[in-house]
Amino acid sequence: MIRVAAASVLVLAACALSRRARLSVERELLISSVRAIAQLGAIALVLRAVFDHLGFSGLFIAVMLTAAARTAGRRLRGVPRANRLAGVVIGGAAVVTLGPMLLVGAFPATPRYVIPLAGIVIGGAMKAASLAGTRLCEELSDRHREVEARLALGDSARQALHPCLRRAVSTALVPAVDQTKNVGLVTLPGAFVGMLLGGASPLEAALVQLTILLVLLAAEAVAATLTTVLVVRTVILPGERVLAPS
Repeated sequence: MIRVAAASVLVLAACALSRRARLSVERELLISSVRAIAQLGAIALVLRAVFDHLGFSGLFIAVMLTAAARTAGRRLRGVPRANRLAGVVIGGAAVVTLGPMLLVGAFPATPRYVIPLAGIVIGGAMKAASLAGTRLCEELSDRHREVEARLALGDSARQALHPCLRRAVSTALVPAVDQTKNVGLVTLPGAFVGMLLGGASPLEAALVQLTILLVLLAAEAVAATLTTVLVVRTVILPGERVLAPS
C-alpha cells in the first residue's frame, strides 16, 4: 500500500504540473489512475478464485478476449462485423503463438501461468490489430484514387491494395520491433523487473523475459497481418473493384 500511495503522489504532482501549464490533461490522468487502482484491485481478488478453478480460467480469458475484440473493433472504421473480425484476429494470434509454447513445456499449462501469459499476448495482439486496422482504413481512404489508378493500369485488386497493406503492417509493428530491439538498453520490461524484485536471478529473469518478448513479437506480427488481410477481403467487390471504408 505504501508503494501505491507513493506512486499516487507522483501522479498528483503531474496533475499539478498540467494545471499550472494549462495543459488540461489532469482529468485524464486522475481518471486513468483511479481506474487502474480499482481494476487491478478487483482483478487481484478475482484471480485468487480463478487460479484454483480451471473452468473459471477459461471464462476469464474469454472475457479478456471479448474486451480486446471490442476495443480493436472500434478502430476498424467502416469495416463490416468489425468486432467479430478483431476477435478472430486476436484469438488466432494468441492460439498460434502461445499454444505451441505451452505444448512444448516452455511454461506450465496451469491457470497461474496461462492467465498472465494470455493477458500479455491478447493485449499485444489487440494493440497490433488496432494500429494495423486504423492505418489501413486511413490508407484506403486517403489513397483511394491511387488504388483506382493501379486498377485502371491492369493490377488486380490485391495487387493494387498491397502497398497499403504493407504500410499498415509496418506501422503497427513499430512499437513491438523497437521494444524488442532496445530491451536491456533503453528499457527493462515488467516481467524482468518483477522477477528480480521477487528474488529470481538476473539470468533466469532475462530468459523468461526474452521468451515472452519473442512470443509477443510473433503474436503482434500475426495479428497485424491477419487484420490487414481480412479487412482487405471486405473491401474487394466483384469485378475487381475496391470499396473504401466510409
